[in-house]
Amino acid sequence: MSTSCLVQCGSNGQMLQRQDVLLASVISMPENHSAPPDVTGYTNNSSSDGIQVERAPGQRQTPKYGNAELMETGDGVPVSSRVSAKIQQLVNTLKRPKRPPLREFFVDDFEELLEVQQPDPNQPKAEGAQMEALQGEQLGVVTNWPPSLEAALQRWGTISPKAPCLTTMDTNGKPLYLLTYGKLWSRSVKVAFNLLHKLGTKQEPLVRPGDRVALVFPNNDPASFMTAFYGCLLAEVVPVPIEVPLTRKDAGSQQIGFLLGSCGVSVALTSDACHKGLPKSPTGEIPQFKGWPKLQWFVTESKHLSKPPRDWFPHIKDANQDTAYIEYKTCKDGSVLGVTVTRIAMLTHCQALTQSCSYTEAETVVNVLDFKKEVGLWHAVLTSVMNMMHVISIPYALMKVNPLSWIQKVCQYKAKVACVKSRDMHWALVAHREQRDVNLSSLRMLVVADGSNPWSISSCDAFLNVFQTKGLKPEVICPCASSPEALTVALRRPLEEGSSPPGRGVLSMQGLSHGVIRVDSEEKLSVLTLQDVGSVMPGGVPQLCRTDEVGELCVCTVATGTSYYGLTGMTKNTFEVFPVTSSGTPLSEFPFTRTGLLGFIGPAGLIFVAGKMDGLMLVGGRQHNADDIVATALAVEPMKFVYRGRIAVFSITVLHDERIVVVAEQRPDSTEEDSFQWMSRVLQAIDGIHQVGVYCLALVPSNTLPKTPLGGIHLSETKQLFLEGALHPCNVLMCPHTCVTNLPKPRQKQPEIGPASVMVGNLVSGKRIAQASGRDLVQIEDNDQARKFLFLSEVLQWRAQTTPDHVLYTLLNCRGTIASSLTCVQLHKRAEKIAGMLAERGHLQDGDHVALVYPPGIDLIVAFYGCLYAGCVPITVRPPHPQNISTTLPTVKMIVEVSRSVCVMTTQLVSKLLRSKEASAAVEIRSWPPIMDTDDLPKKKPPLLYKPSNPDILAYLDFSVSTTGMLAGVKMSHTATSAFCRSIKLQCELYPSREVAICLDPYCGLGFVLWCLCSVYSGHQSILIPPSELELNPSLWLSAVSQFKVRDTFCSYSVMELCTKGLGLQTDSLKARGLDLSRVRTCVVVAEERPRTALTQSFSKLFKDLGLHPRAVSTSFGCRVNLAICLQGTSGPDPTTVFVDMRALRHDRVRLVERGSPHSLPLMESGKILPGVRIIIANPETKGPMGESHLGEIWVQSGHNSSGYFTVYGDEALQSDHFNSRLSFGDTQTLWARTGYLGFLRRTELTDASGERHDALYVVGALEEAMELRGMRYHPIDIETSVIRTHKSITECAVFTWTNLLVVVVELDGSEHEALDLVPLVTNVVLEEHYLIVGVVVVVDIGVIPINSRGEKQRMHLRDGFLADQLDPIYVAYNM
Repeated sequence: MSTSCLVQCGSNGQMLQRQDVLLASVISMPENHSAPPDVTGYTNNSSSDGIQVERAPGQRQTPKYGNAELMETGDGVPVSSRVSAKIQQLVNTLKRPKRPPLREFFVDDFEELLEVQQPDPNQPKAEGAQMEALQGEQLGVVTNWPPSLEAALQRWGTISPKAPCLTTMDTNGKPLYLLTYGKLWSRSVKVAFNLLHKLGTKQEPLVRPGDRVALVFPNNDPASFMTAFYGCLLAEVVPVPIEVPLTRKDAGSQQIGFLLGSCGVSVALTSDACHKGLPKSPTGEIPQFKGWPKLQWFVTESKHLSKPPRDWFPHIKDANQDTAYIEYKTCKDGSVLGVTVTRIAMLTHCQALTQSCSYTEAETVVNVLDFKKEVGLWHAVLTSVMNMMHVISIPYALMKVNPLSWIQKVCQYKAKVACVKSRDMHWALVAHREQRDVNLSSLRMLVVADGSNPWSISSCDAFLNVFQTKGLKPEVICPCASSPEALTVALRRPLEEGSSPPGRGVLSMQGLSHGVIRVDSEEKLSVLTLQDVGSVMPGGVPQLCRTDEVGELCVCTVATGTSYYGLTGMTKNTFEVFPVTSSGTPLSEFPFTRTGLLGFIGPAGLIFVAGKMDGLMLVGGRQHNADDIVATALAVEPMKFVYRGRIAVFSITVLHDERIVVVAEQRPDSTEEDSFQWMSRVLQAIDGIHQVGVYCLALVPSNTLPKTPLGGIHLSETKQLFLEGALHPCNVLMCPHTCVTNLPKPRQKQPEIGPASVMVGNLVSGKRIAQASGRDLVQIEDNDQARKFLFLSEVLQWRAQTTPDHVLYTLLNCRGTIASSLTCVQLHKRAEKIAGMLAERGHLQDGDHVALVYPPGIDLIVAFYGCLYAGCVPITVRPPHPQNISTTLPTVKMIVEVSRSVCVMTTQLVSKLLRSKEASAAVEIRSWPPIMDTDDLPKKKPPLLYKPSNPDILAYLDFSVSTTGMLAGVKMSHTATSAFCRSIKLQCELYPSREVAICLDPYCGLGFVLWCLCSVYSGHQSILIPPSELELNPSLWLSAVSQFKVRDTFCSYSVMELCTKGLGLQTDSLKARGLDLSRVRTCVVVAEERPRTALTQSFSKLFKDLGLHPRAVSTSFGCRVNLAICLQGTSGPDPTTVFVDMRALRHDRVRLVERGSPHSLPLMESGKILPGVRIIIANPETKGPMGESHLGEIWVQSGHNSSGYFTVYGDEALQSDHFNSRLSFGDTQTLWARTGYLGFLRRTELTDASGERHDALYVVGALEEAMELRGMRYHPIDIETSVIRTHKSITECAVFTWTNLLVVVVELDGSEHEALDLVPLVTNVVLEEHYLIVGVVVVVDIGVIPINSRGEKQRMHLRDGFLADQLDPIYVAYNM
């Protein structure tokens, strides 16, 4: 395919080409095309040795640069080569990828590559001859044409001052005001004089010739605008017409402010009425609008201006190269550029329009267009004055009230010409009811300003159809094509009566999407019918690629813009283009201007426009035009459901390709059912006609899309709102499944590798087998008195004898005061009484199970040791929540039943609750075992305390509900319990003189051990803070830590979150109250999950001001098979954080990356491995040991492992191998317990207390929570983290799979109309960061995602609720 190139010559004769491919075709769908059209007939036979272009004397030449060697930078701006070579070298080194480390040779390559679509061999290619430039007719310079527009105004203002120039209308369609040429001339002179002489001081005038000033006039006041515009021309000041800023937050108003700033505008001209309507501050000042420079406002009404002296005349010159005015243009991304138009270009353009439209003096023109820019300005302000024509101006406000008003004015004034947009024709059709007196026979020309838009043709046809009976002649309709840069590019000339109407181009959409022209038949749906926009303007030369190829029209003529104000690079790229032929020779020595229009030249030199560069969307390598897609959407019986002019189509980049988004305003009376019908039909239509999928189709309530000043849609602002989640749609349909086709291929699992190759592979890549251990318990010599005893009950008795009054436990209430405390002897005595009560009232035997249902506190501890004294096996159970009995009581009942408890011990309060009326509604209360309340204990103590015969028998049962909703009870023997306490004592250096603050739930895992057991074993004082009290007083825990000068404290994630959220704004007042955390050396979060790095970091940052050392905060890790594997102790290195590649992790590989690199995931070490614990990483499927660079299951061996599951509800034979597994090769003798968690080990550079290199354990997630999608392993928390980041209103998120769909549930903290904003955002982020397509997005209220007592999400409960339709969602979106 030939490309048009830009060529530049340095003065040393070097030639460098910069390719500027106008349209390249990349991929297509197979389709049989009709033979390419014979296009040889319409090349034009101008001489082939280069083009003779008529040039006006003042035509600009492109600048030649000095003898610097030219090199091209991005914008085509030449720079000196010495600098560039250096920069280039740097860029090249940056581009070179870092070498990844040597890979294990047996590893499948985990680089997930996005599919790159391959071009289809059958796609149509351009086959025509190379095109030749098409030349416009000679611009016939008429002898009496004025030498400049100011001269024209002076001529008409003095010879025929009474001639009407402009009639304005009020909103009732009555003539409001008639401006004559005489008045326009005298007032413009007055404005010019005042601008130059009355602003600033005589010595320091505010405005000098050549300065830029803003013109701020409303759309209903063309007279003031014309006066101000010509006043500026006469004063040789450059007007910059802009819109009236109505509010401080207008769509795009900020960008206009940037334009004014860059043009150096300091004065704004406006009308009296407009000035009064601007927003004012209380003092009457006009505030500075956002992004705007400071402006002085200048009202141009005559009564406010001084009369110029008799001898003062404006200086009227012939048109020259000075800038006449600057027209603003909004780009695709919303930025605003200023196109400068010189005086000679302005005049030449008026002459070209006069010739093309055959304008004559005193003709009447009706103008509906915006007179401040483009076609409206060119015809109704500039060319009209050159020819002394009379303009009837119809304001937008009148069109809204009466869409037929322009037709009525054409009849009333017998106007010869009307300038409209296709929208105005469409409105007239809709409003047209047999109007008797309509007669359009006076019209000789109906200029359709947006005639280049593909859907204007339907409006033109329909309009002609209805109004032909009213005297409208078919040859009158004259579509034109224009752009702010190139002014009018082409215009259909009014034909002589009776000549045959111009032909249509009926083109294949499929061909167009590859940039190729293929004629098709009109019967098909998938064709685009184009009308021509006439022939080239006089004096212009467009140039294109091949004859059957679509390209960007470029023109070479005096009458175009000259530059983008202040932007040399972009100017060079747009206004100074040198097209070349396929052999590389420049087409002409004069620069061309790019029009921004895509099209081709058809037979007889007619120009066809197929779309705009701005509306081009490149999807999967094919081009689609936004306007074509709007046209297709409109064709689906739109009038019933959506507003015709209110459809926005744009593309957003998701996962390295553009995705099409369609947003439409919905009619208020259409139901949701109707809308979905319409939406699905639109999707089918676009898919059928354009063969492209729509990524998202959204309907918003009527009148909510951001508007441009004349009622169109502000596209870039709409796109911005969509991406920020602030569009608030009322219906959304996303189709990622159909249109995202570049996902990586699903991973194929490799056949399993044998042991030998694993060994060799690890050796070759220098990786260790992943194993580590804590300090060896046997070798530690310490004066641990408690070691003498096998049983905790003996330790308690020994402490009661040796240190009876030593306080072991202090319980705080919500005010932070001591509610109760226990010394060694008090605990011993009360435990004895409980044992007596069990023997006497309960008649219990040795080994009977007793459920302890107590709130967190001292009673629980007493009851536990009472059970040990009586030889019973205690099970701690969280009491039901009085406000929430129906959901919490069944769990209590289940644990009591599953644990085979023969009696329940509790407080009087709870025992009443268990038998209450509310309880009977939730469970069968008659089947409770005996319930004993321990508030009044008997006086007598038992005759003899029980001593177990064997330390390996059961000490207690630990029940917990996993995150997947499984209830699992594990058995803890006396041996394991003592070993556990000793391990913690050594790790945390606990002894009787120490104090430890504990803010945890005391029902299972490490929380229970710290609350009930450790103090008795080590003798330290435990300060107990029930987490439920923090709901009343969030600062309770930290105040206690400060008040008791505690060095070590333990909490849960829920407590940490409560403090972070609840105390975020109170750190100063806490500091003032003397809260001091500087003594804390360890603050450990007790958890059974991957460390929540973000939470621990924000907690550390927040309380740093209160003296908390950032290194103090760490986490522990435990699970069902071993309640504490890691725990950050007092000595040893600080916890480390590494960043791993999330994509590698999905393939069970661990690849360390730098912080902040894409797809990086921070993982914090889960504390130090406890003494006596050994860890190995094994393959969960093959049970083979794994290398350090692999993600595998954490296996653990230790003296305090649990000894097995007691029973697991509903699954009796649950893997017994959880507790005794052997490796399939390597060390096959050792018995390991499987934790069910995936993680990896890393040997760090740090050394531990014994001088060894420190091994860090990183927990990634639970095996049973991990989701297998597309052959890869995903951890819910990673997807949830991405989702929570996307929008400020998402407070919580949970994901799970349903069949093979990914379901994302988000909690919305905001109004319900934000719910649908979240759907596209959630879908985008999961695609971008995880290469997954979301199947269902469920938006729910706060608090719907269930969370257990440890603050972990219960995703399986949520899934059950979703499937049973119990979530009561705000919105559910099923992505297609």
